[in-house]
Amino acid sequence: MKRSLFVLAVALCSLMAQAADYPYLVFTNTGGTSTVMDVSDLTLAVSGSSLQVTNTAGTASFTLTDLANMQFSKDGSTVSALGRVLDAERPVTAFSMTGVSLGTFGDLMETARTLPAGAYVIKQGNNTQTIVLK
Repeated sequence: MKRSLFVLAVALCSLMAQAADYPYLVFTNTGGTSTVMDVSDLTLAVSGSSLQVTNTAGTASFTLTDLANMQFSKDGSTVSALGRVLDAERPVTAFSMTGVSLGTFGDLMETARTLPAGAYVIKQGNNTQTIVLK
């Protein structure tokens, strides 16, 4: 448990160092539900097996074992947050999880609007990212 908390703390610190242009933090649980929090006056605290997140709008609590992902976002969506790995405004090629090409799209948002809900592998140049659309 101590190791998990340490890894979480290091990850949060490194994310915060890169977060100047990202006004939202998106938390996604293992069930796929996302919670978007504005980073203004954001505080994070671990208490037992829970992560308490507080900002000026309120508080959210997440069970650490159910927390699948945390990522910064420019507009509160999980797709635009991929811009940290992929350029959100450049063309991408989408593949099914079995490797079947689903086509090339003008940008990540077009991909999200076009494809049905599911998990996909997105490729842009030498960069690859797995995304889940809801």
